[in-house]
Amino acid sequence: MTRILIDNVDYLLTVDQHDSVLEHASVVIEDTRIAAVGRADDIAARYSGSHFDRIIDGRRTLLMPGLVEAHVHLSEQLSRGLFPDSLTTRPWVFNWAKPFYAAVDEEAEHWSVLLACLEMIKTGTTCFLDMGSQNDAGITVQAAAQAGMRGITGRHAADVKPEVIPSYWTPEMVAHHFFRDADEALAALEVCVKRWNGYAEGRIRCWVNIEGKEPCSPELHRGARQLAEQLGVGTTYHIASSIEEARVSEQKYGLWPVERLERIGALGPNLVLAHVVAIKDHEIDLLARWGTKVAFCPGTSLKIAKGATRIGKYPEMLAAGVTVALGCDGVSAAGALDMTRQLYLAAGLFKDARMDAAMIPARQAIRMATIDGARALLWDDEIGSVEVGKRADLIFFDLNQVEWVPCNDPVQTLVYAASGSSVKHSIINGTLVMENRRVLTFDESEVIEQARRLTERVVARSGLKRSQIPITTSLYD
Repeated sequence: MTRILIDNVDYLLTVDQHDSVLEHASVVIEDTRIAAVGRADDIAARYSGSHFDRIIDGRRTLLMPGLVEAHVHLSEQLSRGLFPDSLTTRPWVFNWAKPFYAAVDEEAEHWSVLLACLEMIKTGTTCFLDMGSQNDAGITVQAAAQAGMRGITGRHAADVKPEVIPSYWTPEMVAHHFFRDADEALAALEVCVKRWNGYAEGRIRCWVNIEGKEPCSPELHRGARQLAEQLGVGTTYHIASSIEEARVSEQKYGLWPVERLERIGALGPNLVLAHVVAIKDHEIDLLARWGTKVAFCPGTSLKIAKGATRIGKYPEMLAAGVTVALGCDGVSAAGALDMTRQLYLAAGLFKDARMDAAMIPARQAIRMATIDGARALLWDDEIGSVEVGKRADLIFFDLNQVEWVPCNDPVQTLVYAASGSSVKHSIINGTLVMENRRVLTFDESEVIEQARRLTERVVARSGLKRSQIPITTSLYD
């Protein structure tokens, strides 16, 4: 057994049932799990004379559970800054994202995932829910495992092609991304889950992930959740991600997207819906009734004009008991994978939009990024809080950084002042993966060098620097 002592941290945010904040606290890790949590003096007395394989000095640090990223596209990492910032959701997806994804080959995807893991580790994320690989899911699974991350991925799938294939979509992308029908897609997704779920001694899970929205049939939406239930895993996809999508749904089916999902039998407790910006009050009740989770990506809403503060009802979802987690989305959508940025936005946007300073307090924002994220990922029995028996997924913030000085209230300072650049150490599954901001599981410089090299190739193959790529779309209208 390996035993680690984290000794005398200034502050410990447990994110337990009572949101307990301990001062001058210590934590003992045995192998992969938390064995003891308490005041430093009490832990010292309890373990007097005990041998520790490692003692980590916690002075001038804040310790908390690792941040849980509830919606991300790891294969998008080489696209940072490539797409115009004048795009709304539908042209962003159909005109720009799809050609980019088609250009991400296996080598590029491997290094894209490692680059994303590097950014997540550096900024305090220890667990992610990835929408899925553009190639074999094993590429994402193995790269994330190499990085030491905990996470969930899958194989992105759809089964409804647009009536007219755009000239800037490659035949290879269409052939890989679109299955003949829902049965064929579900069969491939089942193989993927059975092959990769539980990899790296359980750190990496595989779900029945699909794209969602118009590119997926009702049979695929419903079938993904049902197959996930049979396999004992979850599923995730995009839905209600813009008012334009809601209007198209209403025009075609007489229903907004979430209610349509309920009508076709697609909602359930093992489903995470990404974005859910366009939603009506009675649809919130449907989410609560079925236990369906939501991944809110505030950074993406700001950049792609989704309308979270204009039409979004996330405070109402929280009030109704819906689990609302936080996600960064991909770097083209939000710019970065720093979850502390999402904390700040989640806590601040609705205070301003509703002119109500009581909206989403800092403590609730922290829960959205930790224990509620773990709950959305069906992993809250093991991660998301600092409690005895849970896996040791922990991050340390450096209180000597100027953004933490002074620290009159660690909760408010974390949400409104801190950035991911002040994360000092990171522990995932009991293993130190970053120490003093140096990642220990792979060569950072090699990842950066390979990412720069491959970005040039992927961008050239995508054709996205051509002037004729439109910034509007009528696909699926």
